[in-house]
Order: sequence, then structure tokens, then C-alpha cells
Amino acid sequence: MAAMDGRELKYAPGSIRGVKRLGRGPGSGLGKTSGRGHKGQKSRSGKKIHPSFEGGQMRLMRRLPKRGFTNIFKKTYQVVNLEDLQDWDKEITIDPESLLAKHLIRKATDLVKILGDGEISQPVTVKVHAISAAARQKIEAAGGTVEVPNG
Repeated sequence: MAAMDGRELKYAPGSIRGVKRLGRGPGSGLGKTSGRGHKGQKSRSGKKIHPSFEGGQMRLMRRLPKRGFTNIFKKTYQVVNLEDLQDWDKEITIDPESLLAKHLIRKATDLVKILGDGEISQPVTVKVHAISAAARQKIEAAGGTVEVPNG
């Protein structure tokens, strides 16, 4: 059996459809108004109607009241629990880069917070952006150290 040549490949029959040729006489079925009907907003060129348009009726998005606000000063932390840090080596410093390497957080540039769910037995050094009081107490009770900027 000979090797297949790319020039021999063909599209499946019926898979390619021709371009819809508009305004080419009444015999084409798409002559005169080119399938747009008579007059009206949708028959004009550039017929773009916003998805929320309701025919002149007041839009739903304008009828419903606005509620609340977005706090631009809100800080969101990537959370890691103590139980996730249980199997770490004593020599390694736990920081955003090492947490990213173990796939416990998604981005090393975002803020990281350690929470106290679980136990930790070996002493570790933790350098993160925030830590809960319970987590700090458990790490220091195991002989570890905690370094948090501004806290």
C-alpha cells in the first residue's frame, strides 16, 4: 500500500456549502430584498440591535433597581490550611513561591493567608501575607517561626 499524499485528500461530499449570493435576481430566491423582507429596522444596512433591546419598551436591566457596591479596597487571599503543610521538610521556608511549587496556590503574586485547620508537628518557618491566630499559635507551639509583614 502506497503512502498517502496530502494532495489526494478530499472533503466529504456535502460538507462544503457555497456562499449565499444575495440580490442576484428572482430566480435565486434571494433577489430584490435579499432575504431581509420589506422595510423596517432589520432590513437596513448595519442592522445591529442590542440583545437587551425590547422594542422600545423600558429594558429589564433599567427596570430593576441597582443594589450594593464593589469595595475597591477589599483584599482577597489565597487560603492554605495547616494540614496542607504537615508533610513539608523542616529546612524549607514556607513562602508564596514554595506554595506555588507544591500547587497549593495559583499565583505567587497574590496575597496568601494560612489558616489553622489541621495540626502541624515539625517546626517550620512561614513567611506569608497574613495568618490566623490559631495557625500562628500552632506553628509556634511546634517550635516554628512566623514572619508576617505589618503584623
